[in-house]
Amino acid sequence: MGEGSYQVQVIAKDFTSRETATWTASFQLTSLVTGGHAAVNRTANPLVALFSAHSCAAGRSMRVTFAASGGTPNYTNWNLCQPPLSMNFHIAGMLARTTYSMNYQVLAGGTITNGPTSLDFTTGALPARLTLPSFTVVTAPGPQTDTTDSTLLHGFTDSNRKNFFIPMATDLHGDVTWYYASGAAALLTRPLPGGFILTLQDGVAWNPALNGSQYVREIDLAGNIVRETNTGIISQQLLALGAKDATPCYQVPNPPPVGTACLNHFHHEAMQLPNGYTAILARLEKLFPPGTQGSTTGQLVDIIGDMAIILDTKWQVVWYFDEFQQLDTNRAAPLGETCANGVTSGPGWCRMKMVLANVANDWTHTNSIYYIPSSGDLVLSMRNQDWLVKVAYSNGTGEGGILWRMGIGGDFTFININNDPFPWFSHQHDAEYQSNGALTVFDNANTRVAPPPIGLGKGYSRGMALRVDETNMQVTPVLSVTLGTYSPALGSAALLSNGNYFFQPGVPTSYDIQILPSPGTTTGTQVFNLLSPAYTYRAWQMPSLYQPPTN
Repeated sequence: MGEGSYQVQVIAKDFTSRETATWTASFQLTSLVTGGHAAVNRTANPLVALFSAHSCAAGRSMRVTFAASGGTPNYTNWNLCQPPLSMNFHIAGMLARTTYSMNYQVLAGGTITNGPTSLDFTTGALPARLTLPSFTVVTAPGPQTDTTDSTLLHGFTDSNRKNFFIPMATDLHGDVTWYYASGAAALLTRPLPGGFILTLQDGVAWNPALNGSQYVREIDLAGNIVRETNTGIISQQLLALGAKDATPCYQVPNPPPVGTACLNHFHHEAMQLPNGYTAILARLEKLFPPGTQGSTTGQLVDIIGDMAIILDTKWQVVWYFDEFQQLDTNRAAPLGETCANGVTSGPGWCRMKMVLANVANDWTHTNSIYYIPSSGDLVLSMRNQDWLVKVAYSNGTGEGGILWRMGIGGDFTFININNDPFPWFSHQHDAEYQSNGALTVFDNANTRVAPPPIGLGKGYSRGMALRVDETNMQVTPVLSVTLGTYSPALGSAALLSNGNYFFQPGVPTSYDIQILPSPGTTTGTQVFNLLSPAYTYRAWQMPSLYQPPTN
């Protein structure tokens, strides 16, 4: 969107009466470029600038380069020129109270030309009202550390033990280069190319009693909401597609009978597919007969499952996968996790308000989605089942069936080359195939460290990279590294650009760890470790805020 006159129309609809109301407003946007000269302006975020340049010729592209005195240049993404509109860029990834020199560059036929004059911009101080996490360098970057990926993006979930989410970025020394403070809890789920970020945010959407993660929002680096949707809208769209378990939780009967199901809130995941579609996760509640999953209360059993939902480029629902329709609900969670109303920490705390009962079985706790480009299918990480599950998405034509289950009691054999007494991952996070073919996963290891006979009664979380043979249904470890800490929740795993692996234990303290693999073994050496006392849901090490990891 560039300078010009615009009309914005809002349509409100009552889904009970089917009545609608429409309101239209006019807006005039003016260019920040004056006299044909580029300009740089402040935004509400003291670490983010708005750089504006005059129009460039059709078929060309523009980006902005920025650097502190004596520092390495940083670059935004290339944007296509759209004459006669001016070009505007949010500049982010800068240290506080530091002066940066900025200039635009135009790409034409393989030749890059700088603008005639550089502009200086001095960032502001970090707001005193924010309590941002601190950092300690445990293992400093060295010659074997990936320093090309110089930005660490953290999805903090507890900056000062007050359950308030503060997404932020730092350099490899823990110095803050960006943050997002929306005034409400915002869970950072995935960075997007070009300086955009997907988040799940709290707030009242359709039901005042449910305000946890009711919104999916895409934001820019200045913190502006680019687009959003909410649980009420998604529920209506799912019901229109024939979903059986997606009734909004505020519309269930009281008391709810057996078989009642509803969509409660979004959680854990929002990620973009290569075609621009977006995959999200929503938590479902459903009531089952007494005795289900071994219940001895004599009451109806509330079970929490999940739904993977695909939105098109306009964020309209086009496909869904309902775990209640595809998985055997008689297979209870191995560790028997529950969620309880009124619990704010520790066992039974799930950061959600149950509607169908005061206590519910936390059955699957799905926490990540990965899209497989070669087949167009999805891999879901079901934490409380200790499983990764491949789902038949087939780029939207799949029927949503289960293609395989990987993990304890699943369809694969683990080739235990290390004679490990408990080789499988458990309660895992962030399962993704990497560019080298390995399936990386953060092994939280909850079931492994559980008391016998379920687990070993001891152990640490592990960083794992696995070779998956779907022909022979075998899994062989490429990397299985003890990280020296037990993280019972949260966590990340990735492959970096130089072949090192990145792992992030998320609680009770957070570590950004790089592992240099040892050839011929499944072990490796820590060549970087940055510690923070705050909880971190996910973290990424990447070139810049404009370039998410590509592995």
